[in-house]
Amino acid sequence: MDSVEQLKKAKIPCAETGIEIRHTVCAICSPAYNCGINAYVKDGKLLKVEGTDENPKNRGLLCTKGLANREYIYREDRILTPLRRTGERGEGTFEPISWEEAYREIAEKLGSIKAQDGAEAVAFFGGYNKWFRPWLRRFAHSFGTMNYGTESSSCMTAGWMAWKVGAGQLAGPDMAHCDLYLGWAFNPYHSGYLKAIAAEKRKEQGTKFIIVDPKITPAVEKLADLHLRPYPGTDGALALCMGNVLIQRGWIDREYIEKYVHGFEAYAEYVKGFDETNIEKLTGVPYEQVVKACELIHESSSMAINENSAPIPHHKNGMQNYRAIMALAALTGNYDRAGGQLPSWHTFAHQISGYVTKEDEFADGTEPKDAKPAVGAERFPLWYYTEREMQAIDLPRQILEEKPYPVKAVFALGMNLRMFPDDNYLIEALKKLDFFVDADLFMTDTAKMADIVLPVCSSFERGEFMTYGGGYAWFTKPAIDRVGISKSDVEILCDLGRIMKLGDPELEAGYEANIDFMLEDLDITVEELKKHDLPIRVPGAKRYVPGSLLEKGLSTPTGKFELYSELIASHPQWNLDPLPTYCDPMDEADPDKYPFILCSGGRIPNAIHSRLHKVPWLRSMRPDPTADISVEDAEQLHVKEGDWIELYTERGTICVKANPTHRVQKGVVFFYHGYTEADVNMLMSRTHVDPYSGFPAYNSTRCGMRRKEV
Repeated sequence: MDSVEQLKKAKIPCAETGIEIRHTVCAICSPAYNCGINAYVKDGKLLKVEGTDENPKNRGLLCTKGLANREYIYREDRILTPLRRTGERGEGTFEPISWEEAYREIAEKLGSIKAQDGAEAVAFFGGYNKWFRPWLRRFAHSFGTMNYGTESSSCMTAGWMAWKVGAGQLAGPDMAHCDLYLGWAFNPYHSGYLKAIAAEKRKEQGTKFIIVDPKITPAVEKLADLHLRPYPGTDGALALCMGNVLIQRGWIDREYIEKYVHGFEAYAEYVKGFDETNIEKLTGVPYEQVVKACELIHESSSMAINENSAPIPHHKNGMQNYRAIMALAALTGNYDRAGGQLPSWHTFAHQISGYVTKEDEFADGTEPKDAKPAVGAERFPLWYYTEREMQAIDLPRQILEEKPYPVKAVFALGMNLRMFPDDNYLIEALKKLDFFVDADLFMTDTAKMADIVLPVCSSFERGEFMTYGGGYAWFTKPAIDRVGISKSDVEILCDLGRIMKLGDPELEAGYEANIDFMLEDLDITVEELKKHDLPIRVPGAKRYVPGSLLEKGLSTPTGKFELYSELIASHPQWNLDPLPTYCDPMDEADPDKYPFILCSGGRIPNAIHSRLHKVPWLRSMRPDPTADISVEDAEQLHVKEGDWIELYTERGTICVKANPTHRVQKGVVFFYHGYTEADVNMLMSRTHVDPYSGFPAYNSTRCGMRRKEV
């Protein structure tokens, strides 16, 4: 083999090989990290990826998902051209059409439905990726409907709602300056790997860690000074008992409470119901461990809390549980202080970067004034009050029942029906629609249901505005040729805005002009950003000074941190509790028939929802759908490692492999979601949801389990 062939085989970038390195981002789990990527490219094709050392977020590191980007981008089921359905919905039979044909048919169908049934008869849904959401929201509003919604109807938003209700503003843990980290549902080794590095560094510097998790996770093994192990969905009871112990023993900051906290007396009276007489029965956590946790809190000078916005809200009591955890920061004077919970403001696409753009002004700039309330507004009024968008979990019901009004069409970008509870119900609803459009990278189960399928490109194939913590911004450049004739999601929306004559010149102006509008108040432009091949600091970006918001007054009715929500109290017709009260998390299924707790919301290192199950490298890490069950339950069922078992509810049965482990509590089953061949969300009830947020109870559903007889 000559030297040039050796260089090619080693993928060495140089003139002899024609290989070059281009900088881009991994957006598989976007907008969580947007990790910097060195893309090794030859003739417009991606050969391999590495992390970018100079990127301020990942500093050269990548997780398993990021390292699989080449296989992800070139998956066999990548959609190459617009498609029109030729068979029955769900059959997956299509014919290729041009972009012009696709646009014309979409414009005609949506325009006809709007003319006949009103703009509210069309719903606009955003799934993965998330970067296009301001444009989809504006598009829906310009079309004339409030029926814009996203997969965040079951992800993250319930936590933001809790912060809006309690403090008027989102806040997050200041791990870098705390000496105690209360890691509620904190498992960064499987989700959010960069936090694991930061946590290990803090532990070396003396920070203590309390990890609260039903499972024995890597975070428990590597970080925990104390592990509290509640049953799924009982987090609120545990947090309320901790509040009671702190109050009864005088381990609270009374001066802070008197000055900055509202509703303490009512809260203190309520938490008296959670004590040594009942907490172990309610949660499985011995009272002595609750006291030990409170002792660690008392001994700390600052406490930061990780209240994870995915696992904690995925119960019918989820948002209230979240509020109960937040209350611990208020009791101890750790809200809006260094080493505690610091208020934060979204910069762009859910990133918190130390400066504010005009993203909201753009997204909501054409909100219709007299439109009917969005889907879910009647059923989940607090959701609609705080979010002003569709609660998409209620979408299939409204399509099928046509109450309070019919929804005849859905226009979706990256919709994943496997993320809905009782998703067969959603399939039934999609079949009823007059018209359904889905845009995606891959021919998913959802795309197979569509009348028109549109091919979108990956983050490697488009230029995009990115922001990072510490005041950074970046405008990426396309790193590889587009696969097929795919377009970016925003290109599609801007094209359709022109073709459909929505009367929105801002939307018609296109992506870069829209970003310039959002950057108007900052001393930076798209043109300036495009001169740089890596992220740069935005002039004027400043670190938040802890305590500033408290002194100014919070954006709550009382201007204080509200343990008792005056917002909720002022709407008695909602039938919601102003205090962070607790209720049993389980559904009403017969516990004798369904004696196990099914928990489907956990993370595994090689997957994110269903988008990576068809990536061979990643699927090889866990090739079969596998349930983690306790060793005791396995012995009782005569099940060994790798045996097939059946999980079932009154809605159906799935067949999976068993993984007996001491990491799981007796009576609890953990199973990762998103598999077509073992669709756990099919087992979930569409009515077992949180009345505050609308979030499904993915983490606390009664189920049966039995050995599958061959």
